[in-house]
Amino acid sequence: MGNNKKSKFTRRQFIGTGAVAAAGFTIVPRHVLGNGYRAPSDTVNIAGIGAGGKGYSDVKECWGNGISNVVALCDVDDRQSARLYGDFPKAAKYKDFRVMLDKQSDIDAVTVSTPDHTHAVAAMAAMQMGKHVYVQKPLTHNIYEARMLTEAARKYGIVTQMGNQYASGDGTQKTVEYINAGLIGNVHTVHAWTNRPVWPQGIPKPTGEHDIPAELDWDLWLGPANMRSYNPAYLPFKWRGWWDFGTGALGDMACHIVDPAFRALKLGHPVSVEANVAAVYAADFAEAYYPDSCPPASKIVFHYPERDGLPPVKLVWYDGGMKPDRPIELSGEDMMGDWSGGLIFEGSQGKLMTDSYGNNPRLLPLSKMDDFTPPPETRRRIKEGHYQNWIQAIKGEVDSTTSDFEIAGPLTETILIGNLALRSYSNRKLREGKKPGDWNAWEYTGRNMLHWDSENLKVTNYDEANEFVGREYRQGWELGSGK
Repeated sequence: MGNNKKSKFTRRQFIGTGAVAAAGFTIVPRHVLGNGYRAPSDTVNIAGIGAGGKGYSDVKECWGNGISNVVALCDVDDRQSARLYGDFPKAAKYKDFRVMLDKQSDIDAVTVSTPDHTHAVAAMAAMQMGKHVYVQKPLTHNIYEARMLTEAARKYGIVTQMGNQYASGDGTQKTVEYINAGLIGNVHTVHAWTNRPVWPQGIPKPTGEHDIPAELDWDLWLGPANMRSYNPAYLPFKWRGWWDFGTGALGDMACHIVDPAFRALKLGHPVSVEANVAAVYAADFAEAYYPDSCPPASKIVFHYPERDGLPPVKLVWYDGGMKPDRPIELSGEDMMGDWSGGLIFEGSQGKLMTDSYGNNPRLLPLSKMDDFTPPPETRRRIKEGHYQNWIQAIKGEVDSTTSDFEIAGPLTETILIGNLALRSYSNRKLREGKKPGDWNAWEYTGRNMLHWDSENLKVTNYDEANEFVGREYRQGWELGSGK
């Protein structure tokens, strides 16, 4: 699989032939799909794609109570997967998920807990075989892939769930109920922030030759990304800060933090987005440009139009130590959000603040909570938890999952539009040949704002930015290509 030949989607493909056709789908009846498809009443046979790190907890959380059985595990790194392999010695072991899906006929559902760049290709391969899928957040590595998985879930009729597990928490349900009950009036501005990145970003591309660890299949780890020499700067965790593999601080945390606002305010797709990033200086007065690495800090502003009778909303994202202004309603002893971030809604009649995962919603000033009577519960509480919610939906015991791809796909799209702005911001400055001293003109003239056409997945005022809507795939790793 060392072939480095690439293929790339085009907007003409997407618009002209339709989303499903562009992925190379072959739609066939469900009863002949997925060799391992079982009736909902049977035990659900699970396979884990990604068995280390988050993959360990994902598989363990889905397993148990006699309603699911782990039949296969797949990971490219024997060091990362050793613990989970030890917990399930009878499960078949693989390094290539394509081989696993081809050979293992008893799989009903898969968890996908790989680095971001492999989410879509692994999930699509499973979906095309009729397997139910649980995919870690962000759902995909880029906007195009998010749209494709949403369309695929719709066509194949399988049960889906994204791994933003706090979407099933009581805090998210309460936050949505408080906003929908009009406790703070019409929301016009939302602030969301995180303490990420907690890995290196804003750094030059690594160099040098390093021996590939014997336990790691480097070619399989790269998957759809272009071939390069192995470097420990990329893994096992630091991949999040490299555009070829990760989606930065925004991709890591926004599916958690922004989710309550997305649901409560019916945000859908923004019409424009603007980004500013922290500068990195390699020497005095010499701003450095590292296009392979996500920026060390950013502020991104998303603009949403009127929708379903709701007024326009501005969503502002902060990371890398940047935060919104502290609300004047907080005292000097009050904590803004929690240690890792938070969410603040500003409405025409007040403010609401949550912790970083949508937990603990409270009105500001906090004294309003002393004699607070919550509004009636209008949203179902997910007593079974996020993982078992997926398993129970596969078995037909609940009607739907909390974060199926009808929700998770558009949420991921709107978030990754922010990364589109981050990447095009730096690239546009480079292409136009601006000197570092002239770069501030971007912010002051408004040329760092992108206008977004969600129907056609296209930036309308800066065509060069559209190269970041999707990605190039190595031959054999194209979205929907199979083995």
